[in-house]
Amino acid sequence: MEINEAIKRARENDQKAFNFLLDTFWDDVYGFQLKRIENENDAEDITIQTFSRAFDRIETFDDSYKFKTWLITISKNIHIDLLRKEKKTIRQTITNDEKSVLQILDESPSAEDKLISEQHLVKLLRDIKKLKPHYQKVINLRYFQELSYKEISDELNEPINNVKVKLLRAKKLLAEIIQKSK
Repeated sequence: MEINEAIKRARENDQKAFNFLLDTFWDDVYGFQLKRIENENDAEDITIQTFSRAFDRIETFDDSYKFKTWLITISKNIHIDLLRKEKKTIRQTITNDEKSVLQILDESPSAEDKLISEQHLVKLLRDIKKLKPHYQKVINLRYFQELSYKEISDELNEPINNVKVKLLRAKKLLAEIIQKSK
């Protein structure tokens, strides 16, 4: 599939076109963010948000520009927005004993996946455990707890498009892990 054709089909809500664009440009966007922030998890999160926002607004893409450039611009803007938001979430706390000012960042703890003990799922679970925790969680919610995209979105407090992109990426990575372990 050609990129321009994929963009046209994505505008018509073709899931295969979204997959093609994600697979084609994931490394470019992720690599760009990794160079900027030097943190794999944050780079991955921003990349997921980038594709989510891009797919949500694909009809606004101007064909006179390169799609990769458009994605990188979205990615850069998301990173800037996150930096601004991060500055707002840092609170100053004064400790009485030291009278020093500490900066504390609000971080919500990540939830652990529930272990499923059925014998025929042991190998699959082992492979799923090789994924990063946020991918484990989204697979668990979708395939083991059988939640809808909307329910997962509510559970993770993320937009539905982020959930879809995360799930798509998780399935691709899991398929690679399963293929390697054969």
